[in-house]
Amino acid sequence: MRTLKALAFDAFGTLFDVQSVAEVCEAVFPGYGGELSRRWRQKQLEYTWLRSLMGRYANFEQVTDEALRYAAASLNLTLTPENHARLLQAYRALRPFPEVPDVLRQLAQKYTLVVLSNGTAMQLQALLKQHALDRYLGQVFSADAVRVFKPHPHVYAQVEVALKLSRGDIGFVSANGWDVAGAAAYGYWTFRVDRQGVPEETLGFPEAAAGRTLYDLLAVLQT
Repeated sequence: MRTLKALAFDAFGTLFDVQSVAEVCEAVFPGYGGELSRRWRQKQLEYTWLRSLMGRYANFEQVTDEALRYAAASLNLTLTPENHARLLQAYRALRPFPEVPDVLRQLAQKYTLVVLSNGTAMQLQALLKQHALDRYLGQVFSADAVRVFKPHPHVYAQVEVALKLSRGDIGFVSANGWDVAGAAAYGYWTFRVDRQGVPEETLGFPEAAAGRTLYDLLAVLQT
């Protein structure tokens, strides 16, 4: 861990709070906001895995749209052109978790910081710029470049190749246990941001460390 030279961060659920869309979901469909947001996120992840397995890639924005349509239908909610567009726009305006700017500022003094996400490069760059996080995260690596989603090894390999570092020099940070397992299987040092208090995945590719917020990552790296 002390030899790490670069840290790659997942975006959705790690840097940006995907459940912040629940407020817009609630405004559009009162009484259903939390459940619609939860189903939308779960189906979004499922569709990335299914499309990867089927060899039928579509970018993350299309997957997000498809997942929203399913989630709304599963709750018998009607998407009009207006509320459909409003909900999709909410995903383009996700809020970062409170500690993100401060932690990135501190880490950028020692490490090369990049984003490694299923999102499209345009989508990610817009989010980073919107919250002035692009000053810390120099490069964005997207699943879109290799046309398959995480946890496929081709996605993780982008960082190693582009930065010209060995796998042992790279750390990967995510709030998604399956994503951490994928990066660990690839050979990266991993940290799981356990915001929800859930157990580690039991796939046989253990995380190197975990904590409740990114401040815990700072503490681990300083030991």
